[in-house]
Amino acid sequence: RNIAMRKKTKMIIDPKYILIAISVICAILIVVSFKFQDKMGPVRSIVGDVVTPMQKGINTIGVKISDKIDYINSVKKLTDENKSLKQKLDETNAENKLLQQDKYELENFRKLYDLDEQYANYPKVAARVISGEPDNWYNEFIIDKGTSDGLAKNMNVMAGDGLVGRIVEANKSYSRVRSIVDDSSEVSGSFLKTSDKCIVEGNLSMMKEGKIKITGLDRDAKIKDGYEVVTSQISSVYLPGILIGYAKNIKKDATNITQSGELIPAADFSSLDMVLVITKVKNSKDLEEILSK
Repeated sequence: RNIAMRKKTKMIIDPKYILIAISVICAILIVVSFKFQDKMGPVRSIVGDVVTPMQKGINTIGVKISDKIDYINSVKKLTDENKSLKQKLDETNAENKLLQQDKYELENFRKLYDLDEQYANYPKVAARVISGEPDNWYNEFIIDKGTSDGLAKNMNVMAGDGLVGRIVEANKSYSRVRSIVDDSSEVSGSFLKTSDKCIVEGNLSMMKEGKIKITGLDRDAKIKDGYEVVTSQISSVYLPGILIGYAKNIKKDATNITQSGELIPAADFSSLDMVLVITKVKNSKDLEEILSK
Protein backbone atom coordinates (compact mmCIF):
# COMPACT_ATOMS: atom_id res chain seq x y z
CA ARG A 1 0.00 0.00 0.00
CA ASN A 2 2.86 2.38 0.86
CA ILE A 3 4.55 1.58 -2.46
CA ALA A 4 1.35 2.36 -4.28
CA MET A 5 1.09 5.66 -2.43
CA ARG A 6 4.66 6.62 -3.40
CA LYS A 7 4.03 5.89 -7.06
CA LYS A 8 0.87 7.91 -6.87
CA THR A 9 2.72 10.82 -5.24
CA LYS A 10 5.38 10.88 -7.99
CA MET A 11 2.80 10.91 -10.70
CA ILE A 12 0.85 13.89 -9.35
CA ILE A 13 3.77 16.38 -9.04
CA ASP A 14 2.69 19.55 -10.81
CA PRO A 15 5.15 20.59 -13.60
CA LYS A 16 4.87 24.23 -12.52
CA TYR A 17 6.65 23.41 -9.28
CA ILE A 18 9.53 21.88 -11.23
CA LEU A 19 9.75 25.07 -13.34
CA ILE A 20 9.73 27.23 -10.19
CA ALA A 21 12.50 25.15 -8.63
CA ILE A 22 14.68 25.45 -11.74
CA SER A 23 14.10 29.20 -11.83
CA VAL A 24 15.10 29.54 -8.18
CA ILE A 25 18.29 27.52 -8.76
CA CYS A 26 19.22 29.69 -11.76
CA ALA A 27 18.61 32.86 -9.72
CA ILE A 28 20.80 31.57 -6.87
CA LEU A 29 23.57 30.71 -9.32
CA ILE A 30 23.41 34.21 -10.84
CA VAL A 31 23.63 35.85 -7.42
CA VAL A 32 26.49 33.60 -6.34
CA SER A 33 28.34 34.20 -9.59
CA PHE A 34 27.94 37.99 -9.24
CA LYS A 35 28.82 38.09 -5.52
CA PHE A 36 31.77 35.77 -5.75
CA GLN A 37 32.94 36.64 -9.26
CA ASP A 38 36.57 36.82 -8.17
CA LYS A 39 36.44 33.32 -6.78
CA MET A 40 34.42 32.05 -9.72
CA GLY A 41 37.16 33.06 -12.21
CA PRO A 42 38.96 29.69 -12.17
CA VAL A 43 35.64 27.91 -12.57
CA ARG A 44 34.74 30.09 -15.56
CA SER A 45 38.22 29.46 -16.95
CA ILE A 46 37.83 25.72 -16.61
CA VAL A 47 34.37 25.88 -18.14
CA GLY A 48 35.74 28.08 -20.94
CA ASP A 49 38.57 25.65 -21.58
CA VAL A 50 36.03 22.88 -21.95
CA VAL A 51 33.30 24.78 -23.79
CA THR A 52 35.51 26.79 -26.20
CA PRO A 53 37.02 23.74 -28.01
CA MET A 54 33.57 22.22 -28.18
CA GLN A 55 32.22 25.46 -29.62
CA LYS A 56 35.04 25.58 -32.17
CA GLY A 57 34.36 21.98 -33.11
CA ILE A 58 30.67 22.70 -33.43
CA ASN A 59 31.43 25.79 -35.55
CA THR A 60 33.80 23.78 -37.76
CA ILE A 61 31.22 21.07 -38.25
CA GLY A 62 28.60 23.72 -38.97
CA VAL A 63 30.84 25.39 -41.56
CA LYS A 64 31.55 22.02 -43.22
CA ILE A 65 27.87 21.16 -43.28
CA SER A 66 27.07 24.58 -44.74
CA ASP A 67 29.78 24.19 -47.38
CA LYS A 68 28.48 20.73 -48.21
CA ILE A 69 24.94 22.05 -48.59
CA ASP A 70 26.23 24.89 -50.80
CA TYR A 71 28.19 22.34 -52.88
CA ILE A 72 25.14 20.12 -53.27
CA ASN A 73 23.02 23.11 -54.26
CA SER A 74 25.69 24.21 -56.76
CA VAL A 75 25.92 20.71 -58.26
CA LYS A 76 22.13 20.53 -58.56
CA LYS A 77 22.04 23.96 -60.18
CA LEU A 78 24.83 23.04 -62.63
CA THR A 79 23.12 19.72 -63.38
CA ASP A 80 19.85 21.50 -64.14
CA GLU A 81 21.66 24.07 -66.30
CA ASN A 82 23.57 21.29 -68.11
CA LYS A 83 20.33 19.41 -68.75
CA SER A 84 18.72 22.58 -70.08
CA LEU A 85 21.73 23.34 -72.31
CA LYS A 86 21.80 19.76 -73.61
CA GLN A 87 18.11 20.00 -74.48
CA LYS A 88 18.70 23.29 -76.30
CA LEU A 89 21.70 21.75 -78.10
CA ASP A 90 19.60 18.77 -79.21
CA GLU A 91 16.92 21.16 -80.47
CA THR A 92 19.57 23.21 -82.31
CA ASN A 93 21.06 20.06 -83.88
CA ALA A 94 17.60 18.95 -85.00
CA GLU A 95 16.95 22.39 -86.51
CA ASN A 96 20.33 22.30 -88.27
CA LYS A 97 19.54 18.88 -89.74
CA LEU A 98 16.22 20.19 -91.02
CA LEU A 99 17.96 23.22 -92.51
CA GLN A 100 20.57 20.99 -94.17
CA GLN A 101 17.80 18.79 -95.53
CA ASP A 102 15.95 21.84 -96.82
CA LYS A 103 19.17 23.09 -98.43
CA TYR A 104 19.74 19.69 -100.05
CA GLU A 105 16.14 19.64 -101.30
CA LEU A 106 16.52 23.18 -102.65
CA GLU A 107 19.70 22.25 -104.53
CA ASN A 108 17.95 19.25 -106.05
CA PHE A 109 15.01 21.40 -107.13
CA ARG A 110 17.40 23.93 -108.65
CA LYS A 111 19.11 21.19 -110.65
CA LEU A 112 15.76 19.91 -111.84
CA TYR A 113 14.70 23.45 -112.70
CA ASP A 114 17.88 24.01 -114.74
CA LEU A 115 17.34 20.68 -116.48
CA ASP A 116 13.72 21.57 -117.13
CA GLU A 117 14.79 24.89 -118.67
CA GLN A 118 17.37 23.11 -120.82
CA TYR A 119 14.70 20.85 -122.31
CA ALA A 120 11.81 23.30 -122.19
CA ASN A 121 10.16 21.84 -125.30
CA TYR A 122 9.40 18.57 -123.51
CA PRO A 123 6.59 18.25 -120.93
CA LYS A 124 7.98 16.83 -117.68
CA VAL A 125 7.00 15.57 -114.23
CA ALA A 126 9.35 15.50 -111.21
CA ALA A 127 9.58 12.26 -109.24
CA ARG A 128 11.50 10.99 -106.26
CA VAL A 129 13.59 7.81 -106.22
CA ILE A 130 12.10 5.63 -103.45
CA SER A 131 13.96 2.37 -103.98
CA GLY A 132 17.17 1.37 -105.65
CA GLU A 133 20.44 -0.49 -105.34
CA PRO A 134 23.25 2.03 -104.75
CA ASP A 135 25.86 -0.74 -104.83
CA ASN A 136 24.77 -1.41 -108.41
CA TRP A 137 24.89 2.26 -109.43
CA TYR A 138 21.10 2.49 -109.70
CA ASN A 139 20.98 0.33 -112.79
CA GLU A 140 17.28 -0.16 -111.92
CA PHE A 141 15.20 1.80 -109.41
CA ILE A 142 11.65 2.75 -108.40
CA ILE A 143 10.15 6.25 -108.56
CA ASP A 144 7.05 7.50 -106.68
CA LYS A 145 4.98 8.40 -109.74
CA GLY A 146 2.92 6.13 -111.98
CA THR A 147 0.04 5.93 -114.42
CA SER A 148 -2.19 8.05 -112.15
CA ASP A 149 0.37 10.85 -112.67
CA GLY A 150 0.35 10.39 -116.45
CA LEU A 151 3.45 8.19 -116.71
CA ALA A 152 3.79 5.29 -119.11
CA LYS A 153 6.27 2.69 -120.29
CA ASN A 154 9.25 3.96 -122.35
CA MET A 155 9.00 7.52 -121.11
CA ASN A 156 12.50 9.03 -120.83
CA VAL A 157 13.97 9.84 -117.42
CA MET A 158 16.56 12.55 -116.73
CA ALA A 159 18.62 13.83 -113.79
CA GLY A 160 21.74 15.88 -113.20
CA ASP A 161 22.71 17.22 -116.63
CA GLY A 162 21.13 14.62 -118.86
CA LEU A 163 19.72 11.18 -119.58
CA VAL A 164 19.23 8.56 -116.86
CA GLY A 165 17.17 5.91 -118.61
CA ARG A 166 13.58 4.97 -119.39
CA ILE A 167 10.51 3.59 -117.65
CA VAL A 168 10.23 -0.17 -118.22
CA GLU A 169 7.21 -0.75 -115.99
CA ALA A 170 4.47 1.72 -115.04
CA ASN A 171 2.01 0.98 -112.24
CA LYS A 172 -0.71 3.15 -110.74
CA SER A 173 1.40 4.84 -108.03
CA TYR A 174 4.98 3.94 -108.95
CA SER A 175 7.21 3.07 -111.91
CA ARG A 176 10.36 1.06 -112.48
CA VAL A 177 13.23 2.71 -114.36
CA ARG A 178 16.11 1.00 -116.14
CA SER A 179 19.12 3.25 -116.43
CA ILE A 180 21.57 3.52 -119.33
CA VAL A 181 24.35 2.01 -117.19
CA ASP A 182 22.57 -1.34 -116.96
CA ASP A 183 24.36 -4.14 -118.84
CA SER A 184 21.27 -4.73 -121.00
CA SER A 185 20.94 -1.08 -122.03
CA GLU A 186 21.78 0.29 -125.48
CA VAL A 187 21.13 3.86 -126.61
CA SER A 188 21.51 5.20 -130.14
CA GLY A 189 23.66 8.28 -129.77
CA SER A 190 25.00 11.10 -131.88
CA PHE A 191 27.99 13.39 -131.40
CA LEU A 192 26.61 16.88 -131.08
CA LYS A 193 29.55 18.54 -132.79
CA THR A 194 30.10 16.15 -135.70
CA SER A 195 26.72 14.34 -136.00
CA ASP A 196 28.59 11.01 -136.07
CA LYS A 197 26.42 8.13 -134.89
CA CYS A 198 27.36 5.66 -132.15
CA ILE A 199 25.93 3.16 -129.67
CA VAL A 200 26.15 3.85 -125.91
CA GLU A 201 26.26 0.52 -124.06
CA GLY A 202 25.66 0.06 -120.34
CA ASN A 203 28.48 -1.57 -118.39
CA LEU A 204 28.25 -1.92 -114.62
CA SER A 205 31.86 -3.08 -114.31
CA MET A 206 33.10 0.10 -116.00
CA MET A 207 30.76 2.24 -113.87
CA LYS A 208 33.05 1.55 -110.90
CA GLU A 209 35.38 3.97 -112.69
CA GLY A 210 32.51 6.33 -113.56
CA LYS A 211 32.15 5.46 -117.27
CA ILE A 212 30.37 3.19 -119.77
CA LYS A 213 31.06 2.14 -123.40
CA ILE A 214 30.79 3.79 -126.81
CA THR A 215 30.84 1.50 -129.83
CA GLY A 216 29.92 1.51 -133.54
CA LEU A 217 31.58 4.82 -134.33
CA ASP A 218 32.77 5.26 -137.95
CA ARG A 219 36.53 4.72 -138.31
CA ASP A 220 36.99 8.11 -140.00
CA ALA A 221 35.13 10.12 -137.36
CA LYS A 222 37.30 12.81 -135.81
CA ILE A 223 36.35 12.68 -132.15
CA LYS A 224 38.20 14.30 -129.26
CA ASP A 225 37.91 13.80 -125.51
CA GLY A 226 35.05 15.79 -124.05
CA TYR A 227 32.83 15.79 -127.15
CA GLU A 228 29.15 15.64 -126.17
CA VAL A 229 27.01 12.62 -127.04
CA VAL A 230 23.22 13.11 -127.24
CA THR A 231 20.34 10.79 -128.02
CA SER A 232 19.95 10.22 -131.74
CA GLN A 233 16.85 10.80 -133.83
CA ILE A 234 16.91 7.19 -134.93
CA SER A 235 16.59 5.87 -131.38
CA SER A 236 13.52 3.69 -131.02
CA VAL A 237 12.57 4.79 -127.49
CA TYR A 238 14.64 7.87 -126.65
CA LEU A 239 13.63 11.36 -127.71
CA PRO A 240 16.32 13.20 -129.70
CA GLY A 241 18.82 15.71 -128.35
CA ILE A 242 19.07 14.61 -124.70
CA LEU A 243 22.62 14.76 -123.40
CA ILE A 244 23.98 11.31 -122.54
CA GLY A 245 27.57 12.15 -121.63
CA TYR A 246 31.09 12.98 -122.78
CA ALA A 247 33.40 10.92 -124.99
CA LYS A 248 36.82 9.74 -123.82
CA ASN A 249 39.63 7.57 -125.18
CA ILE A 250 38.11 6.97 -128.64
CA LYS A 251 40.29 4.53 -130.61
CA LYS A 252 40.04 2.34 -133.70
CA ASP A 253 38.96 -1.24 -133.15
CA ALA A 254 41.09 -4.23 -134.06
CA THR A 255 39.06 -4.71 -137.26
CA ASN A 256 39.97 -1.14 -138.32
CA ILE A 257 36.36 -0.71 -139.47
CA THR A 258 34.90 1.11 -136.47
CA GLN A 259 36.00 3.04 -133.41
CA SER A 260 35.05 2.58 -129.77
CA GLY A 261 35.86 4.13 -126.44
CA GLU A 262 34.37 5.34 -123.20
CA LEU A 263 31.63 7.72 -122.16
CA ILE A 264 31.37 9.66 -118.89
CA PRO A 265 27.61 9.92 -118.13
CA ALA A 266 26.08 13.36 -117.61
CA ALA A 267 24.01 12.06 -114.67
CA ASP A 268 25.47 10.87 -111.38
CA PHE A 269 24.36 7.25 -111.00
CA SER A 270 25.86 6.82 -107.54
CA SER A 271 23.40 9.13 -105.77
CA LEU A 272 20.11 9.54 -107.61
CA ASP A 273 17.45 11.19 -105.48
CA MET A 274 15.08 13.12 -107.75
CA VAL A 275 14.45 12.78 -111.48
CA LEU A 276 12.48 14.37 -114.29
CA VAL A 277 10.25 12.19 -116.44
CA ILE A 278 9.42 13.42 -119.93
CA THR A 279 5.70 12.71 -120.24
CA LYS A 280 5.88 11.95 -123.93
CA VAL A 281 6.54 8.62 -125.58
CA LYS A 282 8.44 8.54 -128.85
CA ASN A 283 5.96 7.65 -131.56
CA SER A 284 6.94 4.78 -133.85
CA LYS A 285 5.33 6.65 -136.80
CA ASP A 286 7.63 9.59 -136.19
CA LEU A 287 10.59 7.20 -136.28
CA GLU A 288 9.40 5.68 -139.57
CA GLU A 289 9.18 9.18 -141.10
CA ILE A 290 12.72 10.02 -139.95
CA LEU A 291 14.13 6.76 -141.39
CA SER A 292 12.29 7.25 -144.71
CA LYS A 293 13.96 10.63 -145.34
